[in-house]
Amino acid sequence: MVRSSRITCSSAAAMAMAGAGGSSSSDGDEAGEEIESAPPLRVGEERAIGSSGIRKRLLHAGEGWATPVPPDEVSVHYVGSLPDGTLFASTRDGGGEPRTINLGSGEVVAGLETGICTMKKGEKALFILPPLSCEDPGVPGVPTGSELHFEVELLSWLTVVDVYKNGGIVKKVLSTGGNRQTGDLDEVTVKYKIKLLDESIVDESPEEGSTFFVNEGHVCAALPKVLKTMKEGERAVVMVQSQYAFGEQGRAAKNQFSAVPPNSAVNIDVELVSLKPVVDVTGDLKVMKKTLKCGDGIRTPHDGETVHIRYTGRLEDGTVFEKFGFDGEPFEFIIDEEQVTVGLDCAVATMVKGELAEVTVKFEYGFGNTEEQRQLIMVPPFSTLIYEVELIDFTKEKESWEMSAHEKLEAAEKSKVAGNDLFKIGKFQRAAKKYSKALSYINEEEHFEDEVEESTKTLRVSCWLNHAACCLKLKDFAQAISLCSKVLEIESCNVKALYRRAQAYVESYDLELAKTDVLKALELDPDNREVKLLQANLKKLQVESNKRDAKLYANMFDRTAKESDVVSKKRKVENTSHNEAAKSSDSKEALEVVKEE
Repeated sequence: MVRSSRITCSSAAAMAMAGAGGSSSSDGDEAGEEIESAPPLRVGEERAIGSSGIRKRLLHAGEGWATPVPPDEVSVHYVGSLPDGTLFASTRDGGGEPRTINLGSGEVVAGLETGICTMKKGEKALFILPPLSCEDPGVPGVPTGSELHFEVELLSWLTVVDVYKNGGIVKKVLSTGGNRQTGDLDEVTVKYKIKLLDESIVDESPEEGSTFFVNEGHVCAALPKVLKTMKEGERAVVMVQSQYAFGEQGRAAKNQFSAVPPNSAVNIDVELVSLKPVVDVTGDLKVMKKTLKCGDGIRTPHDGETVHIRYTGRLEDGTVFEKFGFDGEPFEFIIDEEQVTVGLDCAVATMVKGELAEVTVKFEYGFGNTEEQRQLIMVPPFSTLIYEVELIDFTKEKESWEMSAHEKLEAAEKSKVAGNDLFKIGKFQRAAKKYSKALSYINEEEHFEDEVEESTKTLRVSCWLNHAACCLKLKDFAQAISLCSKVLEIESCNVKALYRRAQAYVESYDLELAKTDVLKALELDPDNREVKLLQANLKKLQVESNKRDAKLYANMFDRTAKESDVVSKKRKVENTSHNEAAKSSDSKEALEVVKEE
């Protein structure tokens, strides 16, 4: 009778049998790896897997394209036989149960693991493993030098994730979720049950689940770590070692739940019921958007586009200060035109049509440190604002690739004029964005017809120079230098570009480079008053720089001289001491000689 045995062997035998697949392979082949250019196997076809001598013959095609990888847990039926048909192992014998294997654990011969990693769900295949190099006590009845044939059916598998790659937190996926992956800032609703290894329950969520933010943590250190690997709707069981659970201290009994002894491992049954994505809109945690209802598509409003919204604004205590768009027509405003608070503007610019979100705005992006009269109340200074806003629709400008050359030129000119208007009233950041947008329509890589090429070049140079002026105001000197350098690459005698680049060099303390640009600008335009003033300022800075350098070098020489003097005196003292010690030693030796005589 054929035994339904575990197909086990020593690591040495595993290496001898077909070479170790996966990480043990000498040529770097991974488990399941096939030549990328090879087409999928057809039923009845046979092919080598990697370079370890294993061959695979497809008996029945599986479903989809996914295949298991270590450390996944697979459920298989297999029949092991010798080339002459003699069976030595089978899970099917006597209506046996499928075998569960943890890939990568060494439970089965490495060659068989390698083969299983190439299979799809429902697939049947025959794997031919190279001969054993010696008699293996782990596979009874297999003669030395025999090939091993395994007919395998992959029934299913559970994805296993080793979160820290050290066995500290190991997640086994029981059912996969949707497409939305959890992020650090997201608000989640989770059902969980935490148990000791003896099945004692030490914590459990309410029946409807617990709601919290992932980055705030919950119950134990492992739970938020696991949640960040999960998708909405996913169910899993997680094995957690003590250092990621309740640690050396353990935890006292709580409510109806058992105590956790020190250094206790736990198992967690967890389901991610739902998540609400949270986005740090401004990058400083001062404008946070939580999506309450997803919208359609991926297109968000661009600067200058008109949005149609309905929203309610309230304070942290729930007091509503304004409400628009619910009676009659939606509320409209233009993105990046300062028609609403900066926080609301920035948040709406990240939304898609149909999205409903809660936006929390700190005072820096709201009404600041002053009182503000709104529709319903006077908003106190330093108030945090909470908006519930729905993006109903927005007007979409033509994308650059949809425009003709004349339309691009017209759009660029319009953005430039808007930038000029903003610059005049000191809105340098917004002006810079307008110039950048203008340049996006007429970028250098794009070819324009001869009739508009010259106009395009002139407008491009103007936008670079104006953008550089904004950068000087915003103290972004590196960007100012870059923009002026672009102008000088095509107009080497552009005085304005030389002047503005020299200004940026002065602010960056690159005085020699600034001097070079100033001299060239004066050579081209000797009477330019602004350049002359910059030259005068540059001369003062150079004199001050020379004085500092002279003082620095003088101090360095003084310090060096003092150190040299100290070293010299130290050496004299050491030499004197050495000489005295030598004399003393000579005297002692002389006395010893006298005594001996």
